[in-house]
Amino acid sequence: MTTPPILLASASAIRAELLARVGLSPRLQPARIDEEAIRQAHLAEGGTIRDLAPLLASLKAARVAPRFPDALTIGADQILLCDGQVLAKPVNRADAARQLAFLSGKTHSLLTAAVVCQGQTELWRHLSEPRLTMHRLSPAFIEAYLDRTWDQVRHSVGCYQIEGEGPLLFSRIDGDFFAIQGLPLIELLTWLTIRGDIAI
Repeated sequence: MTTPPILLASASAIRAELLARVGLSPRLQPARIDEEAIRQAHLAEGGTIRDLAPLLASLKAARVAPRFPDALTIGADQILLCDGQVLAKPVNRADAARQLAFLSGKTHSLLTAAVVCQGQTELWRHLSEPRLTMHRLSPAFIEAYLDRTWDQVRHSVGCYQIEGEGPLLFSRIDGDFFAIQGLPLIELLTWLTIRGDIAI
């Protein structure tokens, strides 16, 4: 591969792992932005929920990229949307149980965005929208599930990890498995291949 250095404007271990598995060896450079304040301002100004993930991904990449102009900087973000409500990462275990009870028996979307910047220039962006239908979960199951997985899911929107026990919760999943994990990997790799950064 002749890919330029890859930076990930995120502290996400799973996104870094997805890139590392295909040989891209990303360096983590987490972007410091106030995501909640940006969300609130965006919606207050009439922006749509669907635009939130691309906006946050773009701001993350743009914050880091100018400091490393020779690198490709990837910003990524994911929004969980269910019944018109946006769910964030759980603030504690009780909040995680409430989120799982809310998602129980429903279909939700994961709006997963990635943006690539180089220097001051945005080169590419993509938005995927996997849809996941959750089984009806009993309160007893939710508590037992969190007993087993809390340390793994406490930082995950929706309180599940599809690469772990997550599939147990769902009756149907439509969309890209990688996007569910937080990165539209196939589309990103295709773009890098078309650019000539990856030779196949």
